[in-house]
Amino acid sequence: MNDPQIWTLIGVFAAAMLGGFSLVITTTSRVIRAEITGMNARFDALEKRFDHLDRDVQGITDRMWRGERDA
Repeated sequence: MNDPQIWTLIGVFAAAMLGGFSLVITTTSRVIRAEITGMNARFDALEKRFDHLDRDVQGITDRMWRGERDA
């Protein structure tokens, strides 16, 4: 093999490595973004459940305090 062929092989190898790295980084970034979005959705659902629980506890507390004052 002569010099131009070797440099061509080096260039092809470098381009393939950079392409592979960019593919892996892009895929990893998408997976991480999807996982974070899923966690945010779960936190939103949990927050909604706590809001309902807070409303229920507040209603029970109000009913108990009103019951003690009426007696």
